[in-house]
Parts: sequence; C-alpha cells; structure tokens
Amino acid sequence: MNTPQIFRIKGMHCASCASIIERAVKKIEGVENISVNNGTENAKISFDTEKTSPEIFNQKLEPLGYSLVLPTAEEMGMTVNEHAEHLGLNQSKKEKLKEIDDMKKGVFGALPIAVISIFIMGWEIFGKYNLVVPMSNTMYEFFHHLLPIFATYIFITIGKPYLLGVYRFFRYGKANMDTLIGLGTSVAFTYSFIVTAFEEVLKPYLSVQYNFYDVAIVVITFIALGKYLEAKSKLKTGDAIEKLLGLQAKTALVIREGKEIEIKIEEVKHGEIIIVKPGQKIPVDGVVIDGLSYVDESMITGEPIPVEKNINTQVVAGTINTTGTFNFRATKVGAETLLSHIIKMVEEAQGSKAPIQALADKISAVFVPAVLVLSFIALGAWLFFGTSILGFSQALSFGLTSFVGILVIACPCALGLATPTAIIVGVGKGAKEGILVKDAATLETLHKANVVVVDKTGTITKGKPELTKIEVLGNRNEKEVISILATLESKSEHPIAHAIVNYAKEKNIDTGRISNFEIIKGKGLKGTIDDVEYFAGNLKIISDLNISYNTQSLEQETKQGNTPVLLANKNTLLGIVFVADPIKPEAIETVRALHKLKKKVVMLSGDNKNTAEYIAKIVGIDKVFAEVMPEDKLNIIKDLQIKGDIVVMVGDGVNDAPALAQADVGIAMGTGTDVAIESAGITLLGGDISKLVKAVKLSKITLNGIKQNLFWAFIYNIVGIPLAGGAFYPVFGWLLSPVFAGFAMAMSSVSVVSNSLRIKAKKL
Repeated sequence: MNTPQIFRIKGMHCASCASIIERAVKKIEGVENISVNNGTENAKISFDTEKTSPEIFNQKLEPLGYSLVLPTAEEMGMTVNEHAEHLGLNQSKKEKLKEIDDMKKGVFGALPIAVISIFIMGWEIFGKYNLVVPMSNTMYEFFHHLLPIFATYIFITIGKPYLLGVYRFFRYGKANMDTLIGLGTSVAFTYSFIVTAFEEVLKPYLSVQYNFYDVAIVVITFIALGKYLEAKSKLKTGDAIEKLLGLQAKTALVIREGKEIEIKIEEVKHGEIIIVKPGQKIPVDGVVIDGLSYVDESMITGEPIPVEKNINTQVVAGTINTTGTFNFRATKVGAETLLSHIIKMVEEAQGSKAPIQALADKISAVFVPAVLVLSFIALGAWLFFGTSILGFSQALSFGLTSFVGILVIACPCALGLATPTAIIVGVGKGAKEGILVKDAATLETLHKANVVVVDKTGTITKGKPELTKIEVLGNRNEKEVISILATLESKSEHPIAHAIVNYAKEKNIDTGRISNFEIIKGKGLKGTIDDVEYFAGNLKIISDLNISYNTQSLEQETKQGNTPVLLANKNTLLGIVFVADPIKPEAIETVRALHKLKKKVVMLSGDNKNTAEYIAKIVGIDKVFAEVMPEDKLNIIKDLQIKGDIVVMVGDGVNDAPALAQADVGIAMGTGTDVAIESAGITLLGGDISKLVKAVKLSKITLNGIKQNLFWAFIYNIVGIPLAGGAFYPVFGWLLSPVFAGFAMAMSSVSVVSNSLRIKAKKL
C-alpha cells in the first residue's frame, strides 16, 4: 500500500542536498514518489509499506550525511495541542533554536579571528601601495606563523561540515554545497601549508610569500555566518503555523457526572457538554445548547466584530468568547476540528512545490558537478595560458585564486531557496487573511487565470433567502398574514419556509397550531388553523382554487429576483410575501476589483433567466448562464477551457464539487465549520467573496517574489562564476578574491530569504 508520509530531514541546507536525497531515495524499491523541500527542510515520500520503510531510507541516506527524523511512538499519537511546540518548518522549535544557538556560538567564536585575518590581509595590500606603513619583517614572520594556527582552529570549530562534504564526495561521489566550500578551502589550506612547511625547498620554484590561510579563515567564517543568518530568517517564515497552533486552547471545562471538570483538550470526547466562560478560547468545534454570548471569530472570518451565539448555532475551536457564559456539545474533536484542518492544509501547502520551481530543480541537479568541472578548467587555463605571460608562480597563484573563488561563489542555495521561502511566507500570509491555499501550484495558476466563474447562490448572494416585502389584501393586517404563513411554513423544510418563519421570530409574531398539514408537490402546501383551511404557494395553487389575481406586478417582482409566496383560503387571496436571496454587500466591489485585475467574470445560476440577469446587471457580471444544473456547470467550465481560458471556479464547495474539480483553480466559499477544504484548491473562510480579490493579489505578490528571487539567483551565478574564474582579467584586470566570493555567496541566500519575507508586509 502506497502511503504518503512527511519526514523532517537533518543535514540538508541547499538545493543540491535536496536533489541528492531525492535521487538516493527514488532508487529504493517500493518508493513511488519523493518531493524534498529545501525551504521547509522536509520530504514527502509515497512508498509501499510492505516493500520498504523509513529505516531503510536512513540506511541509504546516513552515509551521505542526511537522515530522516522518524517519529517516536509518543509523537505518532501527538495531538494538535501537543504539536503547538512544533514549527511549520517540520522541526521542533526547541531543536531548531538549539541548532541556531550552536551556530551562533561557532560563528561568534570565529568572527574575531576573521577580523584579524582581514586586518592582516588589508595591511599587506595597502602596504604594497604605500597607503599605510608597510609590514615589518618581524610582524610578517609573526603573522606568517600565527595564521596557520588560526586556520586550523577554524577548520576544527566550524569547518567540519565542509571537510565531511569533501570526504563524502570522494567516498560516495555525491557533491553538495559543503563539498564546494570544503574542496576550495582545503585546497587553499593544503597549498599554504606545503609552501610554509617547505619554504626553503620551494623558494627557487615558487613565490612562497603567497599563501591562502586568510582566505580559508574568512571564507569559512563568512559561509557559517551566512548559514546562521539564513537559518534565523527561515525561522521567521514559519510564523504563520506557529501562530495558528497558538490559537488552540490547552484545556476544556466539561460536565461529567454533574460536575464541572477541567481536562486537557485531547481528552474531550464527542457529545460532551463543554462550558465556556467570558474571555476563554473555545476548545473544540460544537453546537450551542444553552446560553447566549458573542464570540470573536476573526481568526476564521477576518471580521473584528464578535458574532452572536445562541442555541443551535455552531462554534469553532480557537475562537474567543467575549461576554456571556454558554454551554455547547462537542461535535468535532482533535484532528477533526476546523483549526486542525487549517493547520494541516497550511503545512502541506508550505511544503509543496510550484511548477515554476521545476527549472531551478533541474539546474540544481547538475549545478555542483558542473561547478567542479569549471573550477578545474579555470585552474588549468591559468597554468596553460598564464605561465608564458605571468610566469609559473604568478599563474599558479591566480589559478588557485580562481579555483577557490569559483567553488566558493557558485552556491545553489539561493536558487534552491527562491521558490519555497516565498511560498511559505505567501501561504502563511493567506492563512492570516482567511485564505487557505491547498498547494503552491494552485497559487501559481491563480495568478495566470483570466476568467473567474462564480456560482450565484452563496457566492454573489448570501445563500439564505430573506423576506423582503409584504402585500396585505382584504381585511387582514400584516401581523395576521405573517402569523398564518409562518404557522403553515413551520412544517416545511424548504429554504423559503425558513425565511418566513425566521422573519416571524425576529418580529416576535406568534404562530398557531396546525392540523391536516399537506405538501402539494410543485405548488405549495396547505393546513388547517383554527378550523380554517389555508393554502400557501405559487400561482399554480391559486389557479387551482379558481381565485383570480392580476399577475402583472408579480412578473415585475420576479424579474428583480423576488420569489412570491401567496396566502389564501378556499375563496380569497389574503396576502403575498416576497422572498429573495439578497446580494452580498461586498459582491459589487469585488467584481469591480476583478475587472481592474483584468479578469472576466462569469456567473452560473440554477435560477430563472430573468432573476439571474437582473442580479448580474446590478453586480456588473460580464456573462450569465442561467437555469443550469450541476452537470451543466461542469460542461460550461470545460467549454471555456477548450477556448483557451484559464478558469477559476468559485462555489460553495459541496454542490459545485464537479465544477470546482474541473476548473484550473477551484475556490470554495467556506462558512465556519462547513468549510469544504477538500473540494477546492483554495478556501475562503467565512464565505466573504471580497477575499477572492485578496487571493488573486496574494498569488500575484507571491509569484512576483519567486520571480525576483530566481532572477537574482541566476544573475548572481551568471556574473559571479566568470568573474571568479578570471574571465574579465585579460580586459579589465578584474580577479575576484575568494574572500569577497565567500561574503557574496553567504549574502545571496540571506537576501533571497529576506526578499521573501517582504511578502508579509505587502497589503492585499
């Protein structure tokens, strides 16, 4: 059975690492697919549990310097609340902070030595041009013997990972970023050591004053500093997950055997009665059974105004009770709650790959071997062409400078981090805004879409019919008409019936007792109240009673989206109420904003043509398809795609499931606990259509961030490698010092992560 599982990875810190892990695990029998994400430092592996296991994966990976962190028996049963100690980086917070702290100690221990080395380097360079007092022979000899000690200390304290990278390259033939750094600095150190140890013997053949101890010291320190800053920056990209986890309550006050008992939320069972007092977080999802209060649901809807909660209304885990005390029955606990679904969805989306990353992945796979070849070509070219012009000693010195410079500056880290860091931040920002993104590919496609198809009910309109107008005929008053109608409709489950009954409740109009209730299919219903038989329904029921009525006014109301409900006894029409599904206040502005973003808006509706066109005209819809069935919606999406349109479908996530699945991007209008997370690529919490515009803008901002990151990562390598290799030396005399190469390489990754973090500050 192929089961996808997500594992944390230790030892991974660049795109080439990800490529090595993917290639190694793919070769194992039973592995169907593996996707490694450098940004989140995790691997999603689909494998046959009968043929292989995570332990076998580690047997393959550990010799290469990597390992999957396997969950313990305790962790496998971990609840959402216990996961609050974990970050979205798929590494425990304590573990990650300890790792960063260890990096900090190593870097800050090495920095003073690097500063001294830079000082010595600068003194020598400026002394040659008499810009400072030249170094005396005594000082030269002192530093000549001090620098090897410094370099050895640096290799021992913070250089071990790079030396291991070299070892694994020669032992297993696998090269990553550590290999490049380790090979360059160890060659520089070895050459310098040989020149220093055999100075007198080599004097006739080489300029023994040239050594690269300072290069090895400063490069390793700069790279380690860059890794430390990068790790700190990446930690911030997981803020969204950490904040979502922090919304979870830790305890719940339940009623057991007639007593109030405070328990851990993981101990709450289905059907238990939970008490929520003012200021407390709601621990699980449920339905209010007693009491009245107002709940802050801003984490779900984004709306700051608390929502009234009374009997039979739903409450969601993580939201905050603001005023009164109420009791509710738990309906969803543990991983079933909406908050748990949100956290899981955000984690999976942050760990997914966008199609735009495919190019970077392909380049990263061949990047390190290509750089190794280029570095040796550069060394050979300097020796072959440079010896006749500069002499062997100078050519060798320049050749080694180019060799080390190429290995140091050519780092795939920036390339590997370009996409995942932007996705992590973008998805996290969306979650804070009530926009749940299922995967990175969805976010990328949304940016390209040119047609937005919206379902009318629940998307453009509220999805809940409301009584909008009352006409009283004969000698009855308005209150009497509503009382009779509400009494009749109280036995019906139709949405229009609910609208009439709710109106009566809001106006405190009493209902009576009904007998002989009967539904007349396709026409309405009838029943006896106070020994009088009443009828309620459409024009067909009035026609059957042979009651005459001027239908002209009804036709006008129908064209405006109002549905008439006529009330009559056997002889007389007593009154008419009009029920409509009101347009959402934000719908008009949303469509206008989509037009500004150059998106064409199409509306689908099962309603009649007149009503659909009337609503479309008010809202500003470009095209309308009315009187459509669910299967018709699917075919309309297909037809648009055949024409070459990239289609976004926005619906309620349940009835529109086929159309949502067919569209290039499906967006579900999620309302509270009924969020159809599995129905679409994006869910807009709270059913707020204005978030659709924010989702499109989020897609654009995130994709722009990725493109900026990739551009600078490519440009950096395109310019940096030839510069380090000496390609510009014959024309301009430019030759990049490995020290500057190390600094530039370290800062490239930091700049990519920092650029991704800018997405947080963007306004949607």
